[in-house]
Amino acid sequence: VTGGAGERDLTAYVAGDRAVDLGGRTGAAELAGVLAGAACVVTGNTGPAHLAAAVDTPVVSLFAPVVPAERWRPYGVPYVLLGDQDAPCAGTRARRCPVPGHPCLDTVTALDVVAAVDKLVEVT
Repeated sequence: VTGGAGERDLTAYVAGDRAVDLGGRTGAAELAGVLAGAACVVTGNTGPAHLAAAVDTPVVSLFAPVVPAERWRPYGVPYVLLGDQDAPCAGTRARRCPVPGHPCLDTVTALDVVAAVDKLVEVT
């Protein structure tokens, strides 16, 4: 589990006792190495999705439609986008959800993420 220095509590929580917590411990080069060694990466529609694609790692992206997926999805690798791409926030370029309840991603479940990872790992 990776994240910035300000996300250490969150990465520790997500990693729990079943994953390695690298929160705040990777710069760009180290993160690229971690992503290159992964069978698949689960991330939001952020820089690490594109870095994973750059090192040829498939991506499951929790993709808020504030930017168009056809332009901003991971490129050149197998990918799965999760989230309602027609949600009311679509195209707003918002940095924080402008719609109460975060409808673009609130229906995505852990099972959806696992199924998407399974799909990509089977493909590669």
